[in-house]
Amino acid sequence: MKADISAVDRDELPGSMEPLRLGDSSSHRPAITDLAVDLAKAAEGFRRSLPSSMVSSLAGLVRSMNCYYSNLIEGHDTHPVEIEQALRGDYSQDSRKRDLQLEAKAHISVQEWMDAGGLPARRAVSRDGLCEIHRRFGELLPDDLLWVADPKSGERVRVVPGDIRKRDVAVGQHVAISPGAVPRFLDRFEQVYGSLGKAEMIVSAAAAHHRFTWIHPFLDGNGRVARLMSHAMLLDALDTGALWSVSRGLARNVDRYKSLLAQCDESRRGPFDGRGSLSEAALADFTRFFLQVCLDQVAFMESLMQPDVLRTRVLLWAEEEVRMGLLPGRASTILEAILFRGSLARGDLEAVTGTGERQARRIAAALIDRGVIVSESHLHPLRLAFPAELAARWMPNLFPERPRTG
Repeated sequence: MKADISAVDRDELPGSMEPLRLGDSSSHRPAITDLAVDLAKAAEGFRRSLPSSMVSSLAGLVRSMNCYYSNLIEGHDTHPVEIEQALRGDYSQDSRKRDLQLEAKAHISVQEWMDAGGLPARRAVSRDGLCEIHRRFGELLPDDLLWVADPKSGERVRVVPGDIRKRDVAVGQHVAISPGAVPRFLDRFEQVYGSLGKAEMIVSAAAAHHRFTWIHPFLDGNGRVARLMSHAMLLDALDTGALWSVSRGLARNVDRYKSLLAQCDESRRGPFDGRGSLSEAALADFTRFFLQVCLDQVAFMESLMQPDVLRTRVLLWAEEEVRMGLLPGRASTILEAILFRGSLARGDLEAVTGTGERQARRIAAALIDRGVIVSESHLHPLRLAFPAELAARWMPNLFPERPRTG
């Protein structure tokens, strides 16, 4: 929680947040470079293993997953099924749940913009880019989520989307730099992280993540902006295709995530702890953790998308639906063809199902209505979709099976 101290510029110098990256001469660098190389290979291998037609469908589910876990870190639990409902305009009658659905929808909107190439990595670490992330997110929030309360005075202060804070804040034990100092610290932030090549950006993504939260440029929403910034950096540097989410790994290790972030606030621990004002050892610990979380998430998603395993799960589900009369017979043959080929031209439906044209199209229409296959238009091929409500069957442990109640 944030506390209002005084709206002044205490003339802090950007050097007080050094080191901004782990230099080549750092004793921590070799092991971290190895992790970054392993991550680059794993991310590339996973993306190459998927049919191109499946990438966009999976990315859509991952956006909901990323949104869910990023908001969960902030204590906002909106299940991906509820998020999917919001994307269809189906909102809860409960005002608080509706607000959280709108918050999730805002998060997804910002990530869609990023995933479509709207925010290259170098702009993602710029002052203008960071303010735009915050503005795009905040402008879509309901008004009730744009207020923060001073824990001491109880004063309610409205958050202005995209505006750098105009008052002091404290987060835990960390008293952030004065509001007047924020612009010059962000300029230094951009100067360092905006000049990195792709390999160095992978190594430094965790450092940027912490240093952004240390600056704490906005009155509220800094954690989610930091995770969206990290998403944009890795999307660009690793060409991830938005097929996995670091937020899932951070949320599943949330205590360690927050503890290591807090340790990065510590001052240099002695003459052998780098040359900056802040602890290089703490920054290295967080960097190792962050990169290992990324590696774990790539491996997890790759395990879910193994062709034989995914095929078995999807077809078992389809066969059960047919037996219960919820899908027409031969529906599994269409799904099996799509899983094998990656997509299915509508002209091939009749041959695949072994039925007449009208019956084949009726079967395909039932699968489309069920939300398990999609197509850009009646002229485009059919491809697999990944509805959140079926994730527990098709992709176990991706997120909790059902929304919490009570």
